[in-house]
Amino acid sequence: MKRRTFLQSTAAAGVAATAMALDAKTYAQAPGANERIGLAFLGVGGRCQQHIDVILALQRANARSVAPVAVCDVWDGNPMLGRGSGRGLNPSALRCGLRVEDRVHVTKDYRRLLELREVDAVCIATPDHWHSRMCIDAANAGKHIYCETPMTKTIYEAHAVVDAARRNNIVMTVGVQWMADASLRRANEMIRGGGIGHVAQAQTSYYRNSLVGQWRYYPLTQDMNPTTIDWDMFLGHRFSVEDGVPLAPQMPFDRSIFAQWRCYWDFGGGMFTDLFVHRVTRLISAMGVRYPARVVGGGGIYLEYDGRDVPDVATIVCDYEEGCQLLITATMINDHPIEECIRGRTGTVKFGSREVMRNGQPARDWGYEVIPQVAANRPVAGQPVRRDAVWHGDGMSEGDSGTAIWENFLSCVRARNRETFCTPELGAAAFTTVNMGVQSYRQGQVLFWDRERRRPVVGDSSWATRLERKSRERGRPNQIIGWTGGDRGSTLEPPEYQRLGGPWTNGRDPGAAPGGGN
Repeated sequence: MKRRTFLQSTAAAGVAATAMALDAKTYAQAPGANERIGLAFLGVGGRCQQHIDVILALQRANARSVAPVAVCDVWDGNPMLGRGSGRGLNPSALRCGLRVEDRVHVTKDYRRLLELREVDAVCIATPDHWHSRMCIDAANAGKHIYCETPMTKTIYEAHAVVDAARRNNIVMTVGVQWMADASLRRANEMIRGGGIGHVAQAQTSYYRNSLVGQWRYYPLTQDMNPTTIDWDMFLGHRFSVEDGVPLAPQMPFDRSIFAQWRCYWDFGGGMFTDLFVHRVTRLISAMGVRYPARVVGGGGIYLEYDGRDVPDVATIVCDYEEGCQLLITATMINDHPIEECIRGRTGTVKFGSREVMRNGQPARDWGYEVIPQVAANRPVAGQPVRRDAVWHGDGMSEGDSGTAIWENFLSCVRARNRETFCTPELGAAAFTTVNMGVQSYRQGQVLFWDRERRRPVVGDSSWATRLERKSRERGRPNQIIGWTGGDRGSTLEPPEYQRLGGPWTNGRDPGAAPGGGN
């Protein structure tokens, strides 16, 4: 694709949709600059405890900024799980300064909390299959939304959430914490400015190694049982977003499904949606692309035979109309990673960290380096030549990102600004990418993205044949003005002898001079 097209798509992605929403109705529950934001936590398991940590710290720093006012979970909870702070409804209520007996603000039915005037925003950290229903209900109730990743469980749900957020003009962010890293935005600006030439490929990974099996490290306890857990509410089989499709099927109570739901397709997408979505969001934001045109997913359960559905090795390959490719790969049985980078014609952006001294203490500074390169023009295939890299750090360490994305969300709520660090529009694009990988893996099919109908369709040979035809048409020798070098904007420098190529028509040598001589 043309480099200009790539850069224009980078600048335009998501802007039009957001602009439409800015002219909609005023925010129903946007607090003023000096008013406290009341926050309700929906789903207070292990992940949510870290969100509670952040909010309590912000409250201690400024009591007028934000306060937890309500909690919801289907399980009564266990005060000994986690880091000693507990998990579940009652322990989390106590952490937030609420009375367990207060069944108005401490409940197993999230819908009650959406009716409370003191709730300005919600933090949704339930299992994935509940995200969409809660987001839509919260948006319709005028509540602003911080939603854990992935944004939803299905592609249909992702766009239903985007529509609800726009329609109700609420502020929403998806909890990809590293979107708070300013170096991603600087990398995007540099790429848009042509800093590494035409972007051709990016790669990222997520590698772990667990001897008990990925996600089986969430403990099962005796007090997880039908008397302490609202199992029907957990399943959500009476709820839906897409007509006729329950959030999850009805099934017998099972502790392993309740506590280790990430291992099963009915409730999530395994590595594809739980882990890949973080990396994909980062890279498509930096690259400036959004929805892939073509996706292939591979992998399998190669070692972790413990009753799970989801693979322990997975890879997604995504091709984009802008003329570039994204590779996401991972395994849960080896933790040696590959580089996270974006490759352009004239340089490579490599993301990572460096050790620095901060306040007299060693710390990791996250950022990226730009590695320039040129292609040597030799009679054989050009060999990349690396030059000295330039480091661009942001001064952000790993522990900073959780607080930073929350501060951005809360400031956007106050400013009535939908442009959070990770908008639902970006969240939908990232989720669509990884969920197409899930479907490709499970169905054994290449998938194309249908932009008009916002859904994947079964692919065919048209992707390759279209590009092959384009190459033949654009790279044809021209006997009058010389070989064109391919598409407009190409940086190829064809050797002089390339003029001798091309089909012989009526016995005429395509390399012959216009006057008839060779």
